[in-house]
Amino acid sequence: MSIAAAQNKGFLAAVWDYLTTVDHKKIAKLYLFAGGFFFLLGGLEALFIRIQLISPENDFLTAGLYNEMITMHGTTMIFLAAMPLLLGLMNAIMPLQIGARDVAFPFLNSLGFWLFLFGGVLLNCSWFLGGAPDAGWTSYAPLSIQSPGHGVDFYIMGLQISGAGTLIGGINFLVTIVTMRAPGMTYMRMPLFSWTTFVTSVLILFAFPALTVGLFLLMFDRMFGAAFFDVTLGGNAVIWQHLFWIFGHPEVYILILPAFGIFSDIISTFSKKRLFGYTAMVFATILIAFLGFMVWAHHMFTVGLGPVANAIFAIATMAIAVPTGIKIFNWLGTMWGGSITINSAMLWTLAFIPSFTIGGMTGVMLASAVADYQYHDTYFVVAHFHYVIVGGVVFGILAGLHYWWPKIFGKILNETLGKLSFWLFFIGFHLTFFIQHFLGLMGMPRRYWVFLEDQGLDTGNLVSTIGAFLMGIGGLIFVINIIYTSVKGEKAPADPWDGRSLEWAIPSPPPFYNFKQTPLIRGLDPLWIEKTEGKGKITPAEPLGDIHMPDASILPFIMSLGFFVAGFGFIYQVDHSGWLAAIFIGIGTALICMLIRSLKDYHGFHIHKEELEREAD
Repeated sequence: MSIAAAQNKGFLAAVWDYLTTVDHKKIAKLYLFAGGFFFLLGGLEALFIRIQLISPENDFLTAGLYNEMITMHGTTMIFLAAMPLLLGLMNAIMPLQIGARDVAFPFLNSLGFWLFLFGGVLLNCSWFLGGAPDAGWTSYAPLSIQSPGHGVDFYIMGLQISGAGTLIGGINFLVTIVTMRAPGMTYMRMPLFSWTTFVTSVLILFAFPALTVGLFLLMFDRMFGAAFFDVTLGGNAVIWQHLFWIFGHPEVYILILPAFGIFSDIISTFSKKRLFGYTAMVFATILIAFLGFMVWAHHMFTVGLGPVANAIFAIATMAIAVPTGIKIFNWLGTMWGGSITINSAMLWTLAFIPSFTIGGMTGVMLASAVADYQYHDTYFVVAHFHYVIVGGVVFGILAGLHYWWPKIFGKILNETLGKLSFWLFFIGFHLTFFIQHFLGLMGMPRRYWVFLEDQGLDTGNLVSTIGAFLMGIGGLIFVINIIYTSVKGEKAPADPWDGRSLEWAIPSPPPFYNFKQTPLIRGLDPLWIEKTEGKGKITPAEPLGDIHMPDASILPFIMSLGFFVAGFGFIYQVDHSGWLAAIFIGIGTALICMLIRSLKDYHGFHIHKEELEREAD
């Protein structure tokens, strides 16, 4: 296959290319655009929530629709926006940072994306098919069992399919980092973003099965008449909470750790300094992940687990503040005495530090079991959660997009639009959520669709809604920036930021084989080492030779489509046994695809040495 032949394709050829691709960089783009779409959708749902709460006893949304809105906002933002956007950045950058040609399992990488997308589409089909899930994004039993209609069934099937895709992605990244690092790329020379990808993948591997088990039990309760969570039939509703939070708390770290990695790389690059306390940063990351599995019941302090359990989980929760604090001080230490460049990526990073620190402090407040009785079902928790997820994860994603956009898409995002978007979003964010701490302390309950007059809550809610609209405008300007850049933007050089790590050593966007020759790694910040020695490019670890690349395949798309069809079958077989056919057709399709994949040989193709030499000329 000629490299030049990839150019000048028609629209349908380009669509087919993306449907069948197993190239990690194209899959990264698919993740980014799909995650971006769901992010806008979740943002729209958030605005509907805030419009409903702009004034006392408002009737913009009905009570039922409000419940659907808060459920879908939370579920969409966590599972369908934040996760895939981070997976997109990991896909695009991590293989480049460790000097790999691709991920370990390119076929599985594609399957992981299509499962995520079809799961997300299935979940959102509920809006048009009789109502969205309405039991909250945590879907607590017994509310989720008693919820009428099929909304919660869509939640179960959508998250099962989507979660399988994420699990596949996590395993893929783990194997890639363990087996495909370039010569000399020891673990303690990996950039922090690759480290956090590695630790996050371990978390995915251990956390997602708990969610899968919980969803299976809920599915059997709702669709096949089992009684795992039905107390009247001998079940136990609290077990759902345990299963959900054994997944749900590590999930918070699955989201925030990659953001930590992004900030570490950005601060190091734009401070022109090696990351301060690299080893401490790595061990703090591992410690956060380890402790993240020991604190799930702090979401359940008001359930009645007893003083001993509450005390143990309170202490474990407070302990997480230590490694997080190490990271904050190490970032500040990196900037101390550095030659700092302020641009859009760095602005998001600098804004993150105080914002996330506030989230951490309120987290320690909530970790006190006795105080949590007061805070628990109020807007104080909503404020804390958003300071962590928006002030940490979303800021991280936006910083990472500004930083790596030239590497992924070959264009530099417009700085003026970038800064305008930042200031609107940043001010809007603090207006929206800072005041919610006080609304919570004044007694504003979570999940309520109206509040009453003369409770002193009017002004706070009005300010919060205005802030939400500012965030919305900031997000819109970011989208305009993307469109403007793709049409007008200047072409990016290989190394626009004078970077330190391996991804800046190859052209922007990278060729589909990444590296002509596997690089030789001679220390932490390998590109910086070569620059200080006056070379400016990485020493190769091998002579120029043929490169073997994997074949494209439509099977992941068809397999995921099969599970999508089967999902509808599972949901509607309760109403009519004829829907069982959809289960057999869907699962059958997926199994046939697996059989084809198992029996057919896939030899891939070679890019010959002569072609690489010609391209160099």
